[in-house]
Amino acid sequence: MARRLLRDDQYARIESLLPGRVGSRGRPAANNREFIEAVLWIARTGSPWRDLPEEFGNWNSVYKRFARWSEAGIWHEVFAALAGDADFEEVFIDSTIVRAHQHAAGAPKKGDQALGRSRGGLSTKIHALVDGLGMLAKSRTGGQAGDSPKAMPLLGDVIPGSVAADKAYYTDALIAHLHTLDVQVVIPSRANRLEQRDLDKHLYRFRNLVERFFARIKQFRRVATRYDKLSERLTSFIALAASFIWLV
Repeated sequence: MARRLLRDDQYARIESLLPGRVGSRGRPAANNREFIEAVLWIARTGSPWRDLPEEFGNWNSVYKRFARWSEAGIWHEVFAALAGDADFEEVFIDSTIVRAHQHAAGAPKKGDQALGRSRGGLSTKIHALVDGLGMLAKSRTGGQAGDSPKAMPLLGDVIPGSVAADKAYYTDALIAHLHTLDVQVVIPSRANRLEQRDLDKHLYRFRNLVERFFARIKQFRRVATRYDKLSERLTSFIALAASFIWLV
């Protein structure tokens, strides 16, 4: 029997956020909890959909339902609801590389699928913003994109007390933007800068929170290695894994 991940109290927190629940519009969905457990099994093990244990139901039906929820943005809505508890007093930004399996290539040429090519092969980059407790608040994906251009889209309309990041995020535009918002900048100056800015080294030490978050989310093998052709599917798995971390 496949191991389940959700406790009763954890499922109770998301039950009202799922489509097909009792009292919602449309046809009642078949056992939402077993479906969530099936997708968590795929996310955790990194297995192909065809290898889904029969106890979870027909693999193709589970996959099609996962795809429908991805297209409808359900996974992101659940994550957004849980991440509403984020503490933005201090935020930390960084990125991590996810190696792409050869099966991740070959998507229809419709839109950017967030795949980049380097000497190590195909890869996707996850840009993340975590709060002062090390919990994911926002994320973006990009292929060969640099780190600094993703900083302001990550922040969006959030105005934290401080922003900590490594020197890859040190740009005049970002520093000026944060200063206009009266946000403390905890980003070390690049070595080639004539003027070296003061750095709150005590606060900068806590930047490891975002590194520890990446270590946690990459325990889900479907995130640690990209198997999905569509960026939409990958970001859905990221949202699911981050939601589960919020529930723990």
